[in-house]
Parts: sequence; C-alpha cells; structure tokens
Amino acid sequence: MVRSEGARQIGEAAGAAPEGAARPAPRHVAIIMDGNGRWAASRGLPRFEGHRRGVEAVRRAVRSAITLGIGYLTVYSFSSENWRRPPSEISELMGLLKLFVRGDLADLHANNVRVRVIGDRADLSPDIAGLLDEAETRTRANTGLTLVVAFNYGGRQEILRAVRRIASAVAEGRLRPDEIELSTVTDALDTAGIPDPDLVIRTSGEQRLSNFLTWQTAYTEYVIEPGFWPDFDHDAFLAAVSEYHRRDRRFGGLSAGAG
Repeated sequence: MVRSEGARQIGEAAGAAPEGAARPAPRHVAIIMDGNGRWAASRGLPRFEGHRRGVEAVRRAVRSAITLGIGYLTVYSFSSENWRRPPSEISELMGLLKLFVRGDLADLHANNVRVRVIGDRADLSPDIAGLLDEAETRTRANTGLTLVVAFNYGGRQEILRAVRRIASAVAEGRLRPDEIELSTVTDALDTAGIPDPDLVIRTSGEQRLSNFLTWQTAYTEYVIEPGFWPDFDHDAFLAAVSEYHRRDRRFGGLSAGAG
C-alpha cells in the first residue's frame, strides 16, 4: 500500500519530540474549521478546492497535536445546519469524508490515534454511518491522541438528546429527579468520557460559537485565528497554544496572584 504524503507526515510527527515542554500542552483542543469557501473564492477557485485543501489542514492539525502532546483534538467537520447547503456541495463534502477515512484511517491507526465520532447518526446514509463506525471500531484500543470528529453535530441537539436519555431513565424508574446532577448530564452527552476542551480555535476571524460544544465550553478559552482554515499550519497551532498559556484561567475563582 502506498502511503499518502499527508499520512506519511502524520507518522513522522508521531516520533517527533514534543515542543513547548516548559508549559504543559492543553489536554483538549477543539477547532471550528471555518473559511474553506472564502479561501477558494479569494483565489478564484471552486468551493470544492477550498474543502479539499481544508482536509489537508486537518492532517496538519493532527500532526501538530501529536507533536505538541495534546491528548484530545476535536474538529467540527460537519454541523447539523450544514445540510442546508446546496446538494452538490453536500455530495462533495461526503466524498471528501469517504476519501479521508479510506486514505488516512490505516495510518492514524498505525500511529496509535483513536477516532471518536460525535453527532447524530440516526438518519445518516448507510455508507457514511458504516465508515464512521469502522473508524471508531478499528481504533478503539489505541492510547495516543484521540481525534474527535464532530459530524452531523450541533450543541443544542446534543443537549436535547441527553435530556431525552435522562427523561427516559426517570420515566422507567432508573433515576429519580433529585438524583440528577451536572455529572448526569455530562455522562449523557455524546462526549461522555472526553474532558471538556481547554482551548477552542476558530479560524477566519469569525467570533461566534456556531452551536459547537455548547455545554462543554462553559469555561473554555477561545483563540480567534484571522486566517482561513486551509492556511492553518503548525505555526498557527503553536501560536494559539502560546496565547492559551498567557490566559489566567480562574474558573470563577481568583487568580493565584490576587491579593
């Protein structure tokens, strides 16, 4: 099997020495990958080319996460609202997903990357659902970077699914209303077992949440990257992590230096 250039570079990064060792890497980084279409338009290229180059940026982000020693990387690959896009663009995006899974899964697995998928799979086509299941099943025992793919995902929809699971447990007598805690909700979310993000990076300069990890980002630091997603590289990743390290995370309390 001939390895793709992107997959080869993932393997190289897995053996690299971690950078920024003086400060521990954030345990979980999530990325809103925005600006593929605008990147293409600014160059007179079709939107599909922007999405294709965006997949290359995903590969770079995975390599960077491995190099930096990050434990969890979540990428917002396709939102619940993205189905409103033209059918031709949706078809292109599904094709890219298939190419990514078929072309990169073996190398992700070989480099000890575990794949988790969050989002609603209830009405997905069998071929797409099968690919997502394959990615999770094949890499389930891996212990390195966890790559969380948010596909057909929306934060409010995720909370709604969690509420319905909890309501069913109450209705069936398995849970009393006064037993519901914050942890009850957390454990009912798609991200059960995954720590909340320490850092969310959003590209293209947009400053909004876009229904992404609504529950999980209550105390997350945000870094806005002005460049479009296809241009996001290791230097941009490293700059975002450096900005995260400059933040004073108090979680509602006082900083260590407060008088």
